Parts: sequence; C-alpha cells; structure tokens
Amino acid sequence: MPAKRLSMRKIKEVLRLKWERGLSNRQIAAACGVSRPTVSDYLRRTVEAGLSWPLPADMDEAHLERLLFPPPPDLPAQARGIPDWQHIRDELTGKNVTLFLLWQEYRQANPDGYQYSWFCEHYRAWRGKLDLVMRQDHRAGEKLFVDYAGQTVPVIDRTTGEIHEAQVFVAVMGASNYTYAEATWSQTLPDWVGSHIRTFEFLGGVPELVVPDNLRSGVSKAHRYEPDLNPTYQDMAAHYGVAVVPTRVRKPRDKAKVEGGVLIVERWILAALRHRQHFSLGQLNATIRELLEKLNSRPFRKLPG
Repeated sequence: MPAKRLSMRKIKEVLRLKWERGLSNRQIAAACGVSRPTVSDYLRRTVEAGLSWPLPADMDEAHLERLLFPPPPDLPAQARGIPDWQHIRDELTGKNVTLFLLWQEYRQANPDGYQYSWFCEHYRAWRGKLDLVMRQDHRAGEKLFVDYAGQTVPVIDRTTGEIHEAQVFVAVMGASNYTYAEATWSQTLPDWVGSHIRTFEFLGGVPELVVPDNLRSGVSKAHRYEPDLNPTYQDMAAHYGVAVVPTRVRKPRDKAKVEGGVLIVERWILAALRHRQHFSLGQLNATIRELLEKLNSRPFRKLPG
C-alpha cells in the first residue's frame, strides 16, 4: 500500500503519462506531484490487475479501485533472478526505452522475478554508485523549457501617458534553442496558459515535455519534492497530449536551459527594445516577432544548421 492513496483522476494521469507518453517514473512523479515510490506502486498494481491503456470506456472509478486494491496474495519465496544492471543502463539510452518496458522484458524472461518497485529501487541504488554528474543532452523535439524574463517592457497609454509594464514569456526548445517570446500584461493563469497555446502554434507542433520553473501560475504547490500542478494547467497538457515536468527545487542543472534561453531573449530582444517606444501590447509583440526571426536564424556555433 502506498503512503497515500491518490484520487482515481490522478491515477489515470499516471497511467496516461507512462503508457501514452512513455515517461520515466521520476518525470511522472514531478508532473503529478507524487513520490516516485507511489508512481511505482500504482504502475505495479495496474500491471498485476491486467489493465492496459486506454482503460475500458465502461470502467467506473469504483471498479478501477477494486482492481487496484485486491486482497494481498500469498507469494511463495523462490529464486527470482537478478537483472544485469549494466545492460539495463545501456538499454535506457535508446529512444523511447523506459525502465517500465525493461522490467516487463525482465519478467517475461523471469516469470517469478521481482516486482516493478523492487526493480526500480535496486536499479537506482546501483546507478547511484556511478558518477553521473555530466552535461545534459537533449533529444530533438523532446523538451520545451518555459519561464518569464526577469525584465519587463514599458508600454505607454496614448490617452493618459501612463506607463504599464508588460511581462515577457520565454519558451526555448532543449536541443535546438529555437525560441519563442511574447509580451503579456500579467503572469496570471490565463496569460500563462494562453502563452503556451501561442507557443505551440508558433512551433507548429508540441514537444513531448514542457518544463516550467516552479511558477505560481503553473504549479499551485511548489513543494520541494512533489510540486502539484494547477488543475487548469494540467488539463491543458492533457488536451495537447504533452507532459508537464516542473524543474526541481534546488537543482540548478534543471533550470540551466530555460535560464539560458531567458538570458538570450534579454540580450537579443529586450536590450534591442530599450530605446523604442510602444503604445500597445500588439505593437510590442509585432516588434518581438521581428527580432525573434533574426534570433532563430542565427547559425549554430558548434553544430551544422
């Protein structure tokens, strides 16, 4: 039994992110605001119940709960087989290969083998003995990092002369550094979600993962270990078929890409705006779009293209 029982809605989101999006347990834990052992426990229960994704359309929450929480079976102690952890690590470098998939293959070869929670726990213990401090590599199209710039841009009201400070939303693709930016009046939830939708339109598609900082608009509970997504933000992610995985608190390498993207926008766009006057948000965004074209047309320094 996990430390806390999740709502059936959150359990379904765990299953969607694992089987539809192919995320790791760590990513699912971050996206759903639960611990990794809890994710492992519910995935194990789902497999043992013989369920797959999508769930049957006629299955109500009460039926699902009965399947996931049956009386505990009596399991005889048998020789189960120890996985080759180095092989597991090598296999995980392949595209779309997950720990869950490798555990399924292990169980096919060892029908009496260990459960998924044991498999994950012992693999991570083995992996923890290795020196894994290295630069982050990003697969093309995998991650979109999003945040707001620290700087604001003044917009002048033609009628009153009053100056309003516009916020600047920044989104940057992990592998290519392809960047989107726009100005909004606030960092509230409607502007936050709207900026994501316009980003997807600008990109002409959606990434696998969206990685925001622990912003109040997107993450309603910025817990150190279990950030809880705003329900509206989570619904948007489900609508577009993406997973939201917030950066972890006190993990500077998680934030490096988005902070680098913000810095690029501040240097290449906001600095270029410092002597320009704008009298509407639309005018400001038109100027930002022109500068974005120049920014995204720059050639890579160390890679072709």
